[in-house]
Amino acid sequence: MSKRGLLIVLSGPSGAGKGTLCNLLLQRRPELVLSVSVTTRPPRPGEVHGVNYYFTDVENFERMIEKGEFLEWAKVYNNYYGTPKKFVEEQLQQGKDIILEIDIQGARQVKENCPDAVFIFILPPDIEELKNRIKKRGSETKESFDLRIKSAEEELKAVSDYDYAVVNDDLEEAVKKLESIIIAEKCKVIRNKDLLHCACKEGIKL
Repeated sequence: MSKRGLLIVLSGPSGAGKGTLCNLLLQRRPELVLSVSVTTRPPRPGEVHGVNYYFTDVENFERMIEKGEFLEWAKVYNNYYGTPKKFVEEQLQQGKDIILEIDIQGARQVKENCPDAVFIFILPPDIEELKNRIKKRGSETKESFDLRIKSAEEELKAVSDYDYAVVNDDLEEAVKKLESIIIAEKCKVIRNKDLLHCACKEGIKL
């Protein structure tokens, strides 16, 4: 029986660079599995259904909520986002490490359901850089931009609820920190009880 995989939750305010860091981390560690969320928001330029998100309508999303098919879900900026429960659990049982790139609301739900998960908060260097990154997307109206900035300022207060905080001011350094966190977590004694059991059976003093 394989050891249960590690559930890694990556979140932070919009514009902090979660998606970019997640993609770089997956390139560095291809054994990691990215959980693809379901959303009711329209695709941004270049986004692919089933790769970036599973795009659906509000009626279907709410039907999935009623059936209890989400590990977590939230309504953010007037759109629904959710993590399919079945996919995540299957990957973890197979011993695969899985990453959830989700918002603050969703992370709180995951913490209630999966307290042994690793929670990492991605921070921008400062609020001005955050504004610049969101503007560069070119996909926001003035109203949606203002809403995202206001929400981001509130979301930054949630950092104390996480296990780790990584400032995304330099992509290379930020990815290295994420890798280090994963390595350290996988070496924790509590995650290696099988090794302790074997050692005790062999009469090794720990």
